[in-house]
Amino acid sequence: MTSIPKLLKLKDYITLSGTTMGILALICAVIGTRYFLSLGFFFVAISLGTDLLDGYVARKTGTVNKFGIEMDSLSDSLTFGIAPSVLAFQAFKTGGFYDIILIIGCICFALGAMLRLARFNITTEETPGYVGVPTPLSALLLISFYCANYFYAFALGGIEHPFPEVSLYIVPFLMILIGWFNITTHISFGEKDKKVYIIVLIIAPLGPIFAIIGAMNPDFTVSIIISLIFFGGFLLLLIFIISGFFHKSEKIKE
Repeated sequence: MTSIPKLLKLKDYITLSGTTMGILALICAVIGTRYFLSLGFFFVAISLGTDLLDGYVARKTGTVNKFGIEMDSLSDSLTFGIAPSVLAFQAFKTGGFYDIILIIGCICFALGAMLRLARFNITTEETPGYVGVPTPLSALLLISFYCANYFYAFALGGIEHPFPEVSLYIVPFLMILIGWFNITTHISFGEKDKKVYIIVLIIAPLGPIFAIIGAMNPDFTVSIIISLIFFGGFLLLLIFIISGFFHKSEKIKE
């Protein structure tokens, strides 16, 4: 049996750095304060970059292999499935009966990511492109929703100000919907669809950039503008995902 050090390549170390971000995000979720929850979503946003980078390095160095594919899926399950769902529960919990609905939403989100990745591993060779929403996009959708609420609440009363009540009631159903987006066969994107990479490259850096701005205690105007930017990014992602329905319809017609 081959030892682990001999199996690991450069792209695998990049994958492991993303996994580390996911573990740190979970630790932040356990602490549970608004500051650490924001830091946790920051770590998930950073891992979006490592997820793109490890695939790029693997292709450029010719080190794409089954070990890397399996490790990448395990890492993505943690970083883009489990960690965001636990962070979301801590961020949007009400302390009442409605938290049961939120728990269901969090479970659907995490299971959707894991099932999507498992299916991708066994169908990637026979089905080109993406069927269902890639887990980095679903995590990015949740990050955008959280950050839009964070900066809106920050503008109104600082880091501990409650999130808008409507968001607390929307988020469980949003997470159930995202979980379905992951596993549905009614959404598809083209083979190596560059739009997927472009969307991630445009929106993902906003998390780390604005997290730094948030740590500088921005005033009301700046916070509201940032909140609107994240809300716009959230809508952009939804529109992009909905476009996957039309792509699927076109493939059926062909």
